[in-house]
Amino acid sequence: MYEINKESARFFHNYLFTQGGKWALDYLLGRGLDIKTIKHFGLGAAPNEWDALLKHLKEKGFRLSDMEQANVITKGKNNSYYDRFRNRVMFPIIEINGKVVGFSGRRHPNEDRGGKYVNTSDTPVYKKSKTLFGFNFAKNHCAKQLLVVEGNMDVVSLHKAGFENTIGTLGTAFTSEQARMIARYTNEIVLGFDSDAAGQKAVARASEVLSGSGLKVRVLSVPDGKDPDEFIKKNGPERFKAVLEGAVNEIEYKLFTAAEGLDTTTADGKTKYLNLAAEALATINSPITVDLYAGRLSEQYGITKSTLIKEVDKIRYAKRKIKQKKEIGAIIKPVYTNNEVNPLKRTNQLAVLAEETIISVIMAHPDLLPKAEHFTAENMLSSINQRIFKAVEQSIRGSSGKFDISLFGDEFSPEEMGYISSLQNSKGPFVDPKKSIDDAIAVLENERTKNTPAEAGKLADDEWAKQMEKIIQNKKRSN
Repeated sequence: MYEINKESARFFHNYLFTQGGKWALDYLLGRGLDIKTIKHFGLGAAPNEWDALLKHLKEKGFRLSDMEQANVITKGKNNSYYDRFRNRVMFPIIEINGKVVGFSGRRHPNEDRGGKYVNTSDTPVYKKSKTLFGFNFAKNHCAKQLLVVEGNMDVVSLHKAGFENTIGTLGTAFTSEQARMIARYTNEIVLGFDSDAAGQKAVARASEVLSGSGLKVRVLSVPDGKDPDEFIKKNGPERFKAVLEGAVNEIEYKLFTAAEGLDTTTADGKTKYLNLAAEALATINSPITVDLYAGRLSEQYGITKSTLIKEVDKIRYAKRKIKQKKEIGAIIKPVYTNNEVNPLKRTNQLAVLAEETIISVIMAHPDLLPKAEHFTAENMLSSINQRIFKAVEQSIRGSSGKFDISLFGDEFSPEEMGYISSLQNSKGPFVDPKKSIDDAIAVLENERTKNTPAEAGKLADDEWAKQMEKIIQNKKRSN
């Protein structure tokens, strides 16, 4: 699959410098890029044909089934296939290890049909929630900080302008997997999202995800609501550097944006703002920081600091209750694929979901495999999950502690690979991975000795959810 992506990237890049790809090259040059930058990022163009890449890959000896799994071709009617990317400027998505794992294609500037960007869907070697555009280059320039922006062109333009610590989110909301990856390379992150309403929401989501990462978070506010690329073209790299150095911390940004659209000179406006400010303060873990900003707000808006802190505590309590429900929900109701690959799920849903939880958590956190050392594949009830657990274990032990799904192709059928991919891409959310494994093992051990498959299969969703909680609590008390 990596070889298919590599050959596809080479095909798109070479086509960019042909007469057919001239429009894409002109577009990139018109956006201020130069040939050196274009080659550095391996940018390319997809022909305006239905099967140009397909034919090229077939000539290179690749199979249709593998091309489809890599998501460079799509299956149409009558079992025919066609290129997924057509008439688009192509941005190869490259992992930190330098391997091409997918693509992002921008439509022709004169076209208005289809989405502005078409991206590779999740595949066995690519998961967008774990990938950041440009990180393969930025990882070598981010000792001080990383700048995160939204668009691929912003990333490429900022690198050309000398800001080689820039990465992009590939059109997806910022994720905990991305935060953990960033934390391994730097101590500070600057969020450079657009200043519109959507951009502010993206900042809020990213800030929430980053709150437990240990990273220092600052937010970039580009003057006149421009994106970084526009600002640099108009004002130059030095002015942008000054703006970057003036990025405010996360809490100051939240307090500033909370006041937008409110008349804080009125009682109603002041009340609404202080409620929003209390929500912002409730996201801070440091009591000293909360006390500092609560003091400033109390002086500015004429309320007692204790009143504001009391409201903050009330919001925190409500958020803790929500988090607790999510933690239980992560274990008792994960969402996976259909029952055809794992038929035991029809009759023993509780046990199989526990098995799937164990596998998914270990896939996402290979370092937790020792947590399940006393637990073997034979402890599982379903044969497919026994095979998957053994394969995952072998993959991690044989790949320097890393999980690589691309090694599974010869051991499992396409349908089984789809099931495995869904386990790997499970949204969870596994708020506490270690706890998730412990609780799932407790449920599975209890299920093996207490319930027959037929009995478990008769449980309604709410009944087996309650039973699972009860098992977990009993396990804790026995420990």
